[in-house]
Amino acid sequence: MTLEMIREVESEREQALETQDDMASRTIQALRRIRGIGENFAAVLTREVFYRSFENRRQIASYLGLTPTPFQSGGMDRDRRSAGPAMRGPARRSSSSPGFWLRYQQDSSLACWFRERVGNLQGRTRRIAIVAMARKLLIAIWRYATTGIVPEGAQISI
Repeated sequence: MTLEMIREVESEREQALETQDDMASRTIQALRRIRGIGENFAAVLTREVFYRSFENRRQIASYLGLTPTPFQSGGMDRDRRSAGPAMRGPARRSSSSPGFWLRYQQDSSLACWFRERVGNLQGRTRRIAIVAMARKLLIAIWRYATTGIVPEGAQISI
């Protein structure tokens, strides 16, 4: 019964995307062309994040909570860890792990960068690199959604 309800919701969503000709529907369709980005991720990004206008990459990374928070006290001036918990709900759950990109876009420049940087390392270094990759990836996807610039080395279906 649950699977049947899920199929109904998915078919209604698909019909709504096909019949609507608004900017959000076009953005969702464009994002779905990137290999590894599915319907849910494209819809969440479009409706939860890309509905806002961002002037630069720093603004979108900050909005998603993927930038370090500054700590200034007296003579001390440091950046603390990323504000990951401050990320917006569904957008956070969808974008917190860029593993889909490493799996489906293995030859892209971002995936190569991650593999060169991390290699077989585990632990803290890998976690830091995953957050950095999530930031770079979401900025690249934002650029694609707003300007049509395809992330370097990404596979796009036509």
